[in-house]
Amino acid sequence: MTAGQLTKRALLMEPVEAVDADGQVIQSWADRGAVWCNVRWLRGGEAVMQARLASKSPAIVTMRASTLTRRVTSEWKLRIDGREFDAKEDPRETDDRAFFEMLVEG
Repeated sequence: MTAGQLTKRALLMEPVEAVDADGQVIQSWADRGAVWCNVRWLRGGEAVMQARLASKSPAIVTMRASTLTRRVTSEWKLRIDGREFDAKEDPRETDDRAFFEMLVEG
């Protein structure tokens, strides 16, 4: 992967919990930053076809390793091109340790 292949802009959103006036816990999403990324849509396999039938789009998102991307967990969301994706796993470092890859589903 090279920096020139990171063609999409992803907004990283972390879950935050707050308490309202009635004492109820409210979960919302806080924007933590935007990074350039590459989206590779998954095509084959039985699990991928099953996800497509349920109107879900699994993909692998690759982003440059940084202090922000090291904080991302499977609880975060990503917004890419106005579409929200749920992170399905914690990011994994590539062999050269310059990028992170993670499975997302939109």
